[in-house]
Amino acid sequence: MTKTWRPATQLVHGGTLRSQFGETSEAIYLTQGFVYDSSEAAEARFKGETEGFIYARYGSPTNDMFEKRMCMLEGAEEARSTASGMAAVSAAILCQVKAGDHIVAARALFGSCRWVVETLAPRYGIECTLVDGRDLANWEKAIRPNTKVFFLESPTNPTLEVVDIAGVARLANQIGAKLVVDNVFATPLFQKPLELGAHIVVYSATKHIDGQGRSLGGVVLSDKEWVDEHLQDYYRHTGPAMSPFTAWTLLKGIETLPLRVKQQTENASRIADFLADQGKVAKVIYPGRKDHPQADIIAKQMTGGSTLVCMELKGGKEAAFALQNALEIVKISNNLGDSKSLITHPATTTHKNLTDEARAELGISPGTVRFSAGIEDTDDLIEDFAKALAKVSA
Repeated sequence: MTKTWRPATQLVHGGTLRSQFGETSEAIYLTQGFVYDSSEAAEARFKGETEGFIYARYGSPTNDMFEKRMCMLEGAEEARSTASGMAAVSAAILCQVKAGDHIVAARALFGSCRWVVETLAPRYGIECTLVDGRDLANWEKAIRPNTKVFFLESPTNPTLEVVDIAGVARLANQIGAKLVVDNVFATPLFQKPLELGAHIVVYSATKHIDGQGRSLGGVVLSDKEWVDEHLQDYYRHTGPAMSPFTAWTLLKGIETLPLRVKQQTENASRIADFLADQGKVAKVIYPGRKDHPQADIIAKQMTGGSTLVCMELKGGKEAAFALQNALEIVKISNNLGDSKSLITHPATTTHKNLTDEARAELGISPGTVRFSAGIEDTDDLIEDFAKALAKVSA
């Protein structure tokens, strides 16, 4: 496979393995184990002297295809697929820290991601400091002699804040720490964290990569040295592996990723502009708009906007619920990156476990709503929002 292929070609052909039958679609290898030609062959395989698969928990041909395809798209040397996005996040962080180490993380994180670093890690003697990730000075001030990992998502969930990935990566390199970036909201098409200096990238493949509401999945990507030294044993012995069937589903989903994301982004951009002109909407945050608070950073590190829009209704929770309940095409769901347009109220769903103070720090008010654009006709979606807003009390 050539590295000169552009993303749309990589995502159809990258990493493909074919059996002796020459199938067009990738095969699903639904097997737990593998057979060896001899005892000597088994011994050599386990010693790592010969290449090949050992056990589906460690890897399988179908998973290998998905991982290689993601590596081509991301520009990574190695990847490991996981059963969910949170399995990927947990593996990427916990595989490289021990009791006495310190993590610095942006406070604007998905609720479960924040729980891993803020609640789970300290149970094992791993300290964590949360910072306002928008200001590089905050990252620098939080550094300690035992800081080993920086962790951020950009754009953030749900308020679409943007963090200077290259700037944080420089700080990490100065102290020998590793930067882990959750790149879900940007998608691998619009942002390349490894090219910006990040060391590890994680995805919930449940989102845009599958993008059709079918499968849970995740993936961790980095260089071979880091995977071999830190991730491989964690992955092998703790068992977060993705099933071969899920890997096959994701291989089918990823083929259409550029087509879906292009339409989703066009829809999100036009709807953000529409909502910004509505009197019942107090604020709209969208990475493609010039009024985004970090527009200068977006111009440096992103090649496209986003499939997500964050808005704040003037009428608070009552107005947010009224809007969501009145929508016909757009469905209420806490998922995102789907071919169907989805909407959620973060304060009562994805970020409900945070304190009122923590949500206020993140800019999540009772009127905050997160919209994930699907691939429907743009004008139909705008009409849906217009009709729904008409039912919201002023």
